[in-house]
Amino acid sequence: MSFSSSAEVFEWLSKFINLERGQKPKSFRLDRMKFLSELAGNPESCAPSIHIAGSKGKGSVTAMSAAILTAAGFRVARYMSPHVIDIRERICLGDSYFDEEVYCAAGNELREITEERLPAVITQAAQQAAALFDPATPDGCEPTYWELLTLYFFLCAKKGNCNVMVVETGMGGRLDSTNIIDPLVSVITLIELEHTIFLGNTIEEIAGEKAGIIKQGKPLILAKQNKTVLEVFRKKAEEKNSPLFYLPKITELSGVKVHSGGTDFTTKMVSGALSIPIPGKIQAENASLAIAAVKTAFPQINEDTIRCGLANLFLPARFEKIENTPPFIIDGAHTPESLELCIETFCSLYGEGGVLVFGCTADKDASAMARIASPRFQKVIITTPGTFKISNPALVYEAFSLQAMAQQAAAQQAAAQQAAAQQVAAQQIAVQLVADTQEAVKQAVEFAKEKNLPILGTGSFYLVSEIRKIE
Repeated sequence: MSFSSSAEVFEWLSKFINLERGQKPKSFRLDRMKFLSELAGNPESCAPSIHIAGSKGKGSVTAMSAAILTAAGFRVARYMSPHVIDIRERICLGDSYFDEEVYCAAGNELREITEERLPAVITQAAQQAAALFDPATPDGCEPTYWELLTLYFFLCAKKGNCNVMVVETGMGGRLDSTNIIDPLVSVITLIELEHTIFLGNTIEEIAGEKAGIIKQGKPLILAKQNKTVLEVFRKKAEEKNSPLFYLPKITELSGVKVHSGGTDFTTKMVSGALSIPIPGKIQAENASLAIAAVKTAFPQINEDTIRCGLANLFLPARFEKIENTPPFIIDGAHTPESLELCIETFCSLYGEGGVLVFGCTADKDASAMARIASPRFQKVIITTPGTFKISNPALVYEAFSLQAMAQQAAAQQAAAQQAAAQQVAAQQIAVQLVADTQEAVKQAVEFAKEKNLPILGTGSFYLVSEIRKIE
């Protein structure tokens, strides 16, 4: 039976092993993805590509690159994760969706590959296929959700007649399913400690996994990194004979102006001022990476096209204002550094002491994020970041409560030393646990209206997706 809608395809995909849901496959092997792609006729080769990895900002760089290429007249297949509003955001034509006919045709072929071609190969006692996909073998397991979703993207790009692809990695790089492409250029954003269970316990180990997307002889555009991480990338680029374009060396941001409507800036790569409709200095840096990537891959693209593409960018949950009264901002910041940058932008625009609605998944460093966030807000409401990934709001609440107690103790000590008891009240912070997200948002809005305060919802893309659904 053929699929009749993209929703049916994604529902069918949901039955496969999904790491995002906490389901761990038996092994991570890129040769599994290569084998599946060969069964599909290697659709990853249907168009030239730009490949993007990193710990934070990679989604923004992916969207910005695609926006510029779309403005240049390309038919762009864009692969990103996670989604915020609609699961089709993961597999897009530019910043819009493919026609349903494309999603269905690609889904039908994907199911045929999975349910007919692959079992036939395994049944024929093909040793390689059995070792990869037969659960009875030591490393074998059925295709995973991420492998099939990635192959689905390539099939959509092919059936949608796309002439360029912008591809974001899911996790890491070396063994990520997207790493079967041979891109025109690779891009690596800022590296932080993340996914340590899978990628390594040190930032250098994580950088080594990300460096796995660097291809022989193909340029690498690299965001600013610390010295040890930069050395990891330098060595890998030399090993691959890959020209390294280190962003701090090839351009310089100036005139950065962050305002409620976005960010204005200039860069040596483009004459005149540029503007993006997302507030935050980090977004100007992400835009610079996108500009460098696109200009390297397609030197013929002119400055007006770059300016137009960035100005028309739409990217949900990147410092997005969803309400004006009170101001309610949502942002998918989910690492300590990205959270710090988000809060810095929020406070610079709306002031200190607002309301924070926060939720993060179980694999995040809640204590580190509590240390960053607590001092900047007078009320924090901890809630559940959706149900897609495992979370423990009670532990997050405990981390924020302990931080609030530490702040209170420090304030009391300072007050005692300075004989200024009024300073104690100024340092107090209220922390609540409201597991139901809709109720958490309701309470945040009521408090913010009463006190005339702004609201920030952040900590996870899954949380801001839930907030965005609330009417």
